[in-house]
Amino acid sequence: MSLYFDAVALLTAPSAGGSFKSRIYSARDLRASPAQIYALITEASKWDRVLSEVIEHADILSLERKLTPHLALLLVHDHLLSKNGIAAPAAHPIRQAVERHKNRLKAEFTKARVRRGCASVEQLKAAVLREKRLANGTANWVYPRWVRINNIRTSLEEQLRTTFSSYQRVDTLQGLAQDEGDFSGRKPEPRLYLDPNIPDLVAVPFGADFTASTAYKNGEIILQDKASCFPAYLLLGDRGSQKPWAGDLVDGCAAPGNKTTHLASLLAKQQKKKQTPHRIFSMDASRVRSKTLQKMVSLAGADRTVTVLPGQDFLALDPVDPQFEHVSGLLLDPSCSGSGIIGRDDVPQLTLPATSSKSSKPQGKKRKRRADDRENEIDTQQSKATVGVPRASATDENDTPTGAIDHERLTKLSNLQARIVEHALGFSGATHVTYSTCSIHVIENEAVVARVLASEVAQHGGWRLLRRDEQPDGLRRWTHRGVRQDREGETDPKLDRGSVAVDLPDEALEACLRCWPGDAEGLGGFFIAGFVRDPQGARATGITDSDGEDEWEGFSD
Repeated sequence: MSLYFDAVALLTAPSAGGSFKSRIYSARDLRASPAQIYALITEASKWDRVLSEVIEHADILSLERKLTPHLALLLVHDHLLSKNGIAAPAAHPIRQAVERHKNRLKAEFTKARVRRGCASVEQLKAAVLREKRLANGTANWVYPRWVRINNIRTSLEEQLRTTFSSYQRVDTLQGLAQDEGDFSGRKPEPRLYLDPNIPDLVAVPFGADFTASTAYKNGEIILQDKASCFPAYLLLGDRGSQKPWAGDLVDGCAAPGNKTTHLASLLAKQQKKKQTPHRIFSMDASRVRSKTLQKMVSLAGADRTVTVLPGQDFLALDPVDPQFEHVSGLLLDPSCSGSGIIGRDDVPQLTLPATSSKSSKPQGKKRKRRADDRENEIDTQQSKATVGVPRASATDENDTPTGAIDHERLTKLSNLQARIVEHALGFSGATHVTYSTCSIHVIENEAVVARVLASEVAQHGGWRLLRRDEQPDGLRRWTHRGVRQDREGETDPKLDRGSVAVDLPDEALEACLRCWPGDAEGLGGFFIAGFVRDPQGARATGITDSDGEDEWEGFSD
């Protein structure tokens, strides 16, 4: 039963920084597998509305004092929808508390399906997801499941023939959800959208589950949001085998490893097998998160290319260390406010069953004492998991806010981010650096870019921004660009909007790429900019038209 107690504890614990998934995988003192906990919570969150309805109508919370709303929802999910049922011994009192009412629960579940006009459980799932979007005011917004093809192990063509062989191609993201409102009795047809901006990236309908597929287990496909694919693609571009990347790479803020493995995948596609592979130095300041990073690198088959430096703080790296003398590109996605993160990685806001106003009859001293003991056990489990959730490190990927985001916190984050980028520009062989955040705030994005361009290391090193016309073809066509100040309504009212405005030229803003949460692109908030070292090493700020521009060919297609 530790699976359910751990899950409840994580759902009810106060935020301790980091994305919800990363907090689960990094938590200490959990008795259940982090993967099982995450799968249980994410799957139950898709069914919460109908499960709450079933639990309320069956009235089991008033009959079973051992059950809390959170615990009941998770247990009933597995009882009704999991292939193996509740993950506990048959004689366990909590499992029995649910299974005593199995006939009533099954009947109420059937009634819920019939009320929605659904002929199958698959149709009911689609109906519930639609209800959730309507309740959240996002009925016309598409948030798909993004899947990146790992070129180390496979190819897009091979995956289209195998994993996605039954999927029908659509031309728009909106087309992915076209069948969600059709509950006529036929199973919705799976659909697939080939992304026009990032090579080897596809989108499928939200809720699609690949965790049991052979391709996922073998590391042939990786579940990675589109915006998270921008940094590696901006860094390595559309280079072919005739002109592959020259030099080693560094992912300075790497865990859990999506961007590192994306770099390795792009290199694998660009280079011939007979060539000596370039090294990717990948690191995270947390040793716990570094273990996750190493597991992901191994699953993706990138061990031959990637060297993981566990517990290594990027700011503590010596840029003149001989092992980094051939580093020419650095990818930086440092800790940020996480203000652009939406959806999957946030703590799920479950629709919980209401406790009945009816009071159950006293169940005798012996039964009451056992119930109280079990409730105390739940409290203990919650306390253990809360204590076990680690504080976010300075280089967490996709950090989320710990409490309210105020100007002081954003300023501290901005200072750290600028230090990290300036440190990267100090690597003697570096020619390309990408900087990204999952924040919507100007102070963490364009303001950091302006500050870095004005720094001594950038001016003396001849660093400038990568112009839009130099960016890889897919990103060159991306329409959302940098802004001078925060959009109205997209910053904390306590923040001084004037203090985060930046004075970058239009061409510099065009060099920055933005993603905005809740628009038709199906992404969260994200920011990315590329820095390049001018071959002439001229002391300059902003974007320059150097005399040596023809000698540097940028990210050629």
